[in-house]
Amino acid sequence: MKVVDVAEFYADQGGGVKTYINQKLRAGAAAGVEVVVIAPGPTDSEEERHGGRVLWVKSPPMPLDPRYFVLHRERRVHELLDAERPDVVEGSSPWTGGQFVRRWRGDALKSLIFHQDPVAVYGETFLDRRLGRETINRVAGPFWWYLRRLAAGMDVTVTSGQWLADKLAGFGFRNPQAVPFGIDKDRFAPTHASNERRARVAALCGVRPDAPLLMTVSRFHPEKRMDVVLDAFAQVRREREIGLVIYGQGPTEPLVRAHAAGIAGVHVAGYTTEPDELAQVYASADALLHGSSAETYGLVIAEALCSGTPVIVPDIGGAADLAGPGWSETYTPGDVQGCAAAIRRMLARDRTSLRDAATDAATTRIATMGQHFEQLFALYANGGHPG
Repeated sequence: MKVVDVAEFYADQGGGVKTYINQKLRAGAAAGVEVVVIAPGPTDSEEERHGGRVLWVKSPPMPLDPRYFVLHRERRVHELLDAERPDVVEGSSPWTGGQFVRRWRGDALKSLIFHQDPVAVYGETFLDRRLGRETINRVAGPFWWYLRRLAAGMDVTVTSGQWLADKLAGFGFRNPQAVPFGIDKDRFAPTHASNERRARVAALCGVRPDAPLLMTVSRFHPEKRMDVVLDAFAQVRREREIGLVIYGQGPTEPLVRAHAAGIAGVHVAGYTTEPDELAQVYASADALLHGSSAETYGLVIAEALCSGTPVIVPDIGGAADLAGPGWSETYTPGDVQGCAAAIRRMLARDRTSLRDAATDAATTRIATMGQHFEQLFALYANGGHPG
């Protein structure tokens, strides 16, 4: 089987999409599935990568985030698809990537990979505290029509959770199928806890090693609601000694750093290239603090749970889908007071019980990436339907 992924947001300096597609390249090679990626880049070129191939389509950089490029040459994408003759072609975005796949006339199973919910990312992020989600989705009716029409031109829409497949089915999407993501459970595990790492990070936050230590891992973008995370933390920080370390990068990084600079106890670590740092901090922190309710899958939530670390998350979306009373506290998205209250509740609970519950949740509710791709390839081999 040959799978070609038209991946609009695959880039060498990218984030979650790059990580996911690189894992798919490796998984395909291990499973005997040929995986080819068509992606925008600085030149027209081809390279072998992780056991598969990447076909770069020369494209201009994105104005607001030059790490990425704008996929706009539909004819070139169709020429590459014609030459590759895939068994399955994936559109990894609802924008040009998905539309180019929908309009391609080749004979292959077409799959829309629903990596992002644009209504949640933009509409709910900016307006849910004023209008409410039901009103926002009614106002976004024309856009849901656009997405529904895009999905109608595909054979299957792949989501990362059953909750999202059910949501899309409610909006009339054709054949939504859940293939939950997975985690590298060797990389993220409780055994990576390090007192030395914790002490080092606590010092960067300006707190004692035994003070409560929270962490946030996030792309710096409005949908991640870093302002809520920081303002809620600031409220709790005025009451007790507590630290927060933030990992990530993105277009709003200057705003995040400026906001954090005025709050005691916060250290913005940015993007780390040290191989073991993130896994050790996950396993050593007291909780993960998360702001986004627009996740299709709570990747960092899953990484935290696999590390034995409880989570503080909004009560809707992909992050909430991985929450549970034994290992998490939840709050209304965008609610600073509610987020601060959730932090207080978490800090009042027994650490050992929380860690045990988080570890159990990782075992029972979170798959490995190998299991994810095994299920994905099986879905494709069965014509876009569960076996």
